[in-house]
Amino acid sequence: MERRHLRYWTAIALLAAFAAFVTARYARLASEGPSPASARPSEVVRGSILDRNGRPLAVDTNLYNIAVWRPELEKDTWTEDAAELERLLDLEPGSVRRAVESSRSDFLYAVKRIPASRAQAVQERKRNGGLSGFVVEKVHGRLYPERNLASHVVGFVGTDNYGLAGIEARYEKELSPPADPGKGVVYGNQVILTLDADAQYLLEGIARKAWQDNGAEAVMLLAQRASTGEILAYVSLPDFDPNDFLAYPETAWSDRPALYAYEPGSVFKVFSMAGLMELGGIDERSVFVCDGAYEKVVSPEETIRIRCLGTHGRVTVKEILEYSCNDGAGQASDTVSSLDFYDILREFGFGLRTGLPLPGESPGSLRESKTWSLRSKPTIAMGQELLVTAAQMTAAAGALANGGILLKPRLVSRVLAPDGSTVSEEPIQPVRRVLSPENTRKILAAMEAAAGEAGTGRRAAISDVRLAVKTGTAQMIDPGTGRYSDKDFIASCVGIFPADEPEIVLYLAIVKPRGESTYGGRIAAPVIREAAESLITLYGLARGSTPTLTHPGRVVLPRPGIVQVGQTMPDLSGTPKRLLLPLLSREDLEVTIEGDGYVVSQDPPPGSPVSPGTKIRLVLE
Repeated sequence: MERRHLRYWTAIALLAAFAAFVTARYARLASEGPSPASARPSEVVRGSILDRNGRPLAVDTNLYNIAVWRPELEKDTWTEDAAELERLLDLEPGSVRRAVESSRSDFLYAVKRIPASRAQAVQERKRNGGLSGFVVEKVHGRLYPERNLASHVVGFVGTDNYGLAGIEARYEKELSPPADPGKGVVYGNQVILTLDADAQYLLEGIARKAWQDNGAEAVMLLAQRASTGEILAYVSLPDFDPNDFLAYPETAWSDRPALYAYEPGSVFKVFSMAGLMELGGIDERSVFVCDGAYEKVVSPEETIRIRCLGTHGRVTVKEILEYSCNDGAGQASDTVSSLDFYDILREFGFGLRTGLPLPGESPGSLRESKTWSLRSKPTIAMGQELLVTAAQMTAAAGALANGGILLKPRLVSRVLAPDGSTVSEEPIQPVRRVLSPENTRKILAAMEAAAGEAGTGRRAAISDVRLAVKTGTAQMIDPGTGRYSDKDFIASCVGIFPADEPEIVLYLAIVKPRGESTYGGRIAAPVIREAAESLITLYGLARGSTPTLTHPGRVVLPRPGIVQVGQTMPDLSGTPKRLLLPLLSREDLEVTIEGDGYVVSQDPPPGSPVSPGTKIRLVLE
């Protein structure tokens, strides 16, 4: 009996000792943190984001963490090693030592996600037997080779390579699949955008100049292909470099075209007049008399009065858009009911999200007609009492350019698997028919008049391309007083070209300009002209003076100009790469083309003599 009890108590003692050992071991491991081996996550290579032509806008690359493994630190010399590491990595003196001394963990990071160029010196020192206890850990990190280009669309990732903004966030699951240790390296899918990096580069440069010249708070400029809804350029300034987004204020991260809602001003008249025509309230022959102000007597004690920009006399839809006539727009709005007017504006997409694949898109604001006051209908017809986004304005203008059909705007064209096979495609997505083709033609014709000599958009006119435009200048609400500000405005302009066979839609908004003028006709229209000129050249669109080839079943095809180098060197500034490639076949010249995009410098300079054997160097950006 005593022997049985002895065995019993011995077993209990052994179990207690084992439990104490496990508890102590667990506590030690918890305090030490993970070992270098266990700290490394399974390897996931995030998929790339590319423009429509395959140019990489976001790619994964090798980055490095430098960690400290306390058990392997040299007891007597680790502080000197820490100081050496600080010098090699250009860290604050004493920062590594303080981090080690203040941490209770045996494993900690000295610095994370540094490029190979910085980690190389540490690796070399370790190969020579130094820096014991300091670990170089290779990880995958994000690189944005085009830096600020389309930064609001592309977005950025956090330190864990997880998408935090833009396409990086919206397509997180596609770009970064779950880790699978059994498979080793796991590769994410590629996201192909509709953006054209060349168009984006050109329009960013144009918008940046307008931003700086006008001392504006922000500038938004979008370009969309009329027949497909594809967004070719998406510019939002201020912008940021996603490689170092924390170096920029959060206001620079704001995706204004999708998030920022504002009153559009007179540019909105193209949609209100188009809607009124579609409802049958007016047609192109309807005549109103502008005497300098819209007036409507609602009772013996009350008269609604809205000032016009001038006294325009007899006006039709053409003159309402040409002169931006408030009086005519207000009178035209009286021809339909508030409910019908509200419904047709909703058909254009106002008050609704466009469906852009970007986080947090705003629907703007278009109040239900039952909440409108007696002033609302004429005021909305002039572009007040509603809030829009630049994305909405671009999409709605696309309906004017696409024969009356509203298309869902597209920023992503397809998703490809790592092997190049198609995972998914984003087809053209018609939302609804808003206008008849006949009414779109009439509105575009009226918008062409706005680009004429007497029109508010005359500074947008291009001599040999038919351009349909409308400008606007909207007062902004002063948040302090709740009233319209006398100094804060949004100058805007929409452009559609060619007006007879629309291919491209442009929309520009300049927020709070502080230059010589705040009027859309003065500061926004010239920017639209410059942007249109750039895209016409980039895509080889037909001009009135351009030789063309025609054949049955096709409209017009421009014949691209060929770069000629004769006895003197021509000025090739701004020439696209595709027009330079024939020079490479010249056996009598040594031609070197560096980079992509457009010529920014050349050697020899323009006017220099050219003879057989001349070396020509062209640098493109």
